[in-house]
Amino acid sequence: MGALVDGVDDANDDGSRANEQTGAAAPDVADTLVLDPVQEGGNREGAAGGEREDEAEAEDIEAALQRQRRTALARRRSKSAAALVLLAAGYLLQVAGIVDAHAPLVVLGAALGLLTEVLMPSRARKMTWQLRRAQFNPPARQMLRDALLLGGLGRLDVLPPGGTGAVLLGAVMLCWALHFCCQAVAGAVRTRRRLPVVTRNIDASALGLSTAPPALFVKRSTVRLTAVSVLTTGGMCAAAVTGDLVWAQALIWCCCAGVLAGTGWLATWLLPGKQLVGEEEALAWLDQWLAEYGPTVGMYFSGGASSAYQANMWLSTLAQLDGRPLIVLRERCMVQKIDATDIPVVCIPKVTHLMRLEHSTLKVLLHPANSGKTAQVLRIPTLKHAFINHGESDKLSSCNPYAKAYDQVWVAGEAARERYAQAYIGVEDKDVVEVGRPQLAPIQPAGTRTAGERNGYLTVLYAPTWEGFTDDPGNTSVLMAGENIVRALLADPKVRLLYKPHPMTGTIDPRAGAADKRIRALVREANAEREADIERQAAAGQADARRDGEEPGPEAVAALEDAARELRALTRADVGRHADEVERMLRQTAPEPGRAQAAAEALRVWEEAYWAAKPCWGHRVITGSRPGIYSCFNEADVLVSDVSSVVSDYLSSEKPYAVANTSGMDDDSFRTACPTVRAATILGPDGSGIPQLLHSVRHPEEDTLAPARAALKVRLLGPAEPPSLVRFNRAVQALAREAAAREQRMRAADCPTGESGPVPVPEPETEQGQAPAEALGEDERP
Repeated sequence: MGALVDGVDDANDDGSRANEQTGAAAPDVADTLVLDPVQEGGNREGAAGGEREDEAEAEDIEAALQRQRRTALARRRSKSAAALVLLAAGYLLQVAGIVDAHAPLVVLGAALGLLTEVLMPSRARKMTWQLRRAQFNPPARQMLRDALLLGGLGRLDVLPPGGTGAVLLGAVMLCWALHFCCQAVAGAVRTRRRLPVVTRNIDASALGLSTAPPALFVKRSTVRLTAVSVLTTGGMCAAAVTGDLVWAQALIWCCCAGVLAGTGWLATWLLPGKQLVGEEEALAWLDQWLAEYGPTVGMYFSGGASSAYQANMWLSTLAQLDGRPLIVLRERCMVQKIDATDIPVVCIPKVTHLMRLEHSTLKVLLHPANSGKTAQVLRIPTLKHAFINHGESDKLSSCNPYAKAYDQVWVAGEAARERYAQAYIGVEDKDVVEVGRPQLAPIQPAGTRTAGERNGYLTVLYAPTWEGFTDDPGNTSVLMAGENIVRALLADPKVRLLYKPHPMTGTIDPRAGAADKRIRALVREANAEREADIERQAAAGQADARRDGEEPGPEAVAALEDAARELRALTRADVGRHADEVERMLRQTAPEPGRAQAAAEALRVWEEAYWAAKPCWGHRVITGSRPGIYSCFNEADVLVSDVSSVVSDYLSSEKPYAVANTSGMDDDSFRTACPTVRAATILGPDGSGIPQLLHSVRHPEEDTLAPARAALKVRLLGPAEPPSLVRFNRAVQALAREAAAREQRMRAADCPTGESGPVPVPEPETEQGQAPAEALGEDERP
C-alpha cells in the first residue's frame, strides 16, 4: 500500500528545530518582479498590461536559475575531481619515491594523502560517498598508504629484512588487526544496546540501563582511524627522513596499546554486569508498564525530525486531558525531538511489537499528521482513532483523502466541516467533530495593548508559509511578493517588522530559499540604516531621536540572561553530548511533578524578557523555536501572511491581518475561494494595499473589517463557550466510550451462551489462524 502523506504543510509553528535553509545562492537576476510598492491603483493596471514583460522576466529568471544550478554542479564536480586528483597524486608520489629511492617524495606523498583524507569529509562529501560505494573506504585507502610507506622504507634501506624491520611490520599489522577487532566489538555493543522500545519520562531501570560506551571506540571510527593514521604515518615518515626506525616503532606501538586498551574497555559493555535485558524481557516489561500506568488516550506520531512541530503543538492540550496520556512514536530519532513534557513517551519501531497496544488500557489515539506507518496502527481493533491535524487552512492539504481511514476527523469549526463536505474525499459528516483549537489559549485578544504603544512604532509580523510540494503560485508569497511586501513595510519609518519564515522554506524550490535570503538581507540593511539615522539625529540634539533610539537598559538584558538560564535548566536534558538512546533512557526517567508547567512558565518569562530586551525600533528576523509563533502574535499589531493555518490561528486574537494574493485570481474570486481571506486586507504581488492596511491599524475607528473578523473567528475556530479544551476533552471521552462499547460487543460475541464471568481480551485478528507476525506480510516486517 503506497504511503499517503500530507500535502502542503500549512503550520508556521516551529518545533525542534529550526531547520537549515537549503536553497541555493541568489541568482544574478531577481526572482521577483520589484515594483514601486507605494503606488496606488495604477500599479495593478500596469501589471495587468505588462504580461509580455512579465513573461520575458520570467524567462530571464529561469535562465538565471539554470546558470545558478550549472555553477553549483560545476563547483561540486570540481571539488570531487580535486579530491580524487590529490588522492591519486599522493599515491603516485609515494610510488615515484619508491622507484627513485627518494625519501622526500615518499614523505610528501604520504602527507598529501593524509591531508586529503582529513579534508574530504567536509570539502568533498560527494566523492567520499562515491569512494565508499566503490569499496575504497578510508581503511582501504590508509592500508594502501601504509603499504607504500613500508615499501618506501624498504627501498630506502631503512627497513631491514629481519630484526627491527620484522618487528615494525608486525606492529603495523597488529595495529590494523586491533582496529578491525575494535570495529567488531563496537558492532556487537551497538547491537546489544538496541532495545525494541525507547522511552522517555519513564522509569525503565528494570531494563538494565547503563551509561554509553566511549564514543571514540563505539561510533566515531573515522575519527579514531584518522588519529591513529596521523601517528603511524608521522612515525614512518620520520623514519624515512632520519633513517632511524625508533620513531616509527615508538608511535606505532603506542597506537597499538591505545587501541587495545580502548577495545578492552569497550568489551566490558558485553559483560553480564552491563548487558541489557533481551528482547522478550524488554517487551514483557513494556506490557507490565502499560498495565501499571493504564494509559487512556495517546498521541501517535510518525515522521522526520523536521516535522516534530506537528506533534509538539499538541503537547499542552494532551497534558490537560482527563485520564492518563501517552505519546506513541515510531522513529527512534523523534524521541529527543519532542519538546519538554511530563507525558510518558514510548517509541515502538517494529510493527509486530506495536500490536501489543491491543492488550493495553489505551482506547483513543490522536493523529496530528498522516504517514505511511499510520496504516499499521489503524488495524488494532481495540483502539479508536481521531485525526486532529496540525493546522487548518483553505488549501487542499487540509482535506487529505487519508482522513477517511480514521474513525473521526476533529476540526476547529464549521468552516472545516464544510471544507470536508465539499472535498468529496469520503469523509462523512457524522464523523466530523468540531473541537476548536485548545492550544490557542496563550494568544492575547485584541485590545490587550494599544497598537503602536512601543514609542509609536507599529509592529508588523510577516509570517509566510512555505512553497509546498506543488507548483501552485499561491502556496507562498515569498517568491512572487515577499520582497515587495517587505520593501513596502520598511518604507514606513514608524513600522517595526518581524519576519518569521516557515522553517521549510526553500527545501523544495531553491528560488524560495534564495528569495528568503534576499528578504533577510533587506531587513539587515534597513536596521543598519535606521540605526545610523537615529545616531545622526541624536548627535544633532533631537530629543525624539534619542528617545526612539534608546537601547534597553542593563536591567532588561540581565533579565533576559536570567530567564535563559532558568529555561535551559528546565528544558535541557542532563545527558552527555555522545550519550546513546539507552543512556538517555537512564537519564530521562520519570520527571518530578510539575516540571512541564514550570518549563512553560519559564518560557513565558523568557519570551517577555526577549521582547523587552530588544530596541523598540529594531526589525527582527525570527527563526528557530523561540520565540514561538504565538508569542509573535501577541507582540504584533497586525499580521501579513498567506493562505495558511497561521491566519486561522491569528484570528483568535481578532486583530487586523492581510493576505497576499499570488494565486492569479482577482480579489473577489480570491475571497470566494478562500474563506479565511474574507475578513482580511488583500495585498497584491507588488505590495499594493500596505498603506491602507497600516492606516486602518493606526486608526481603529476606520477599521471596517473588525465585525467580519469576529464572525469569521467563530466560523473557523468555533464558539468561545464551552471552551475549546472542554470540547476537546469531551470528544476524547465520547470516543473512548465508543471504543469500550465496541470491545464489550466483541467480548459478548465471543462469550458462549449461558457462560458468565470475565471474558479474555481477544487475540489480534489474523487470517486462517496465523500468528500476528505471520499475518503482517513480508513488507511490514522489521
